Amino acid sequence: MSYFKKTEYEIVLKDSFPVLRGCPKCGRRTDFVNTKKFRVNANGGKLDVWLIYQCEVCKHTFNLTVYERQKVSAIPKKEYSSFLDNDERLADMYGKNIQLFRKNKADIDLERLNYGYVRLGETGESNDPEDGSLITIHNPYRLKIHPEKQIAQVLGLSRSRVKCLLEEGKISLEEQQGQWISFGISGCAEDIPTETK
Repeated sequence: MSYFKKTEYEIVLKDSFPVLRGCPKCGRRTDFVNTKKFRVNANGGKLDVWLIYQCEVCKHTFNLTVYERQKVSAIPKKEYSSFLDNDERLADMYGKNIQLFRKNKADIDLERLNYGYVRLGETGESNDPEDGSLITIHNPYRLKIHPEKQIAQVLGLSRSRVKCLLEEGKISLEEQQGQWISFGISGCAEDIPTETK
């Protein structure tokens, strides 16, 4: 099907990734959250930097490795100073860096993830109600969010309604990659909010 209107969205994180891990004090798996603080240790010209996470229940800490045995000269002076000052913006940036969590083999709690969608823009338009539209959702963090859930959240519909519309062919999942999905809406899908069509 050809689409006369194309709209793009992107998933954005509102908070740092929550980490689900075993807490030795609580004796069970709990959520650890970003304290927005760093721990810096210099030893013989080598530097270790950690982003400090803590258990939401008992405040037991877990250090997420940012730099390990790195030459001090290899870290930009401004960033090094920001580590020492516990710069919250830098801590938030590292708390949303998916590669850092993969490198640390940290288990992100997707159920507690606080994210939203931002509309990037749209191209094309049509006054014909029979013309369809294509919506692409970019997922730069490669979050494992089921396509039906993403479609429902962007359209403001329930997942069960989206499932029905997929079965009826009024919505069609066009393409699915790790970093994005595209789905089409047929022009006859009158029960879909007009601002997203």
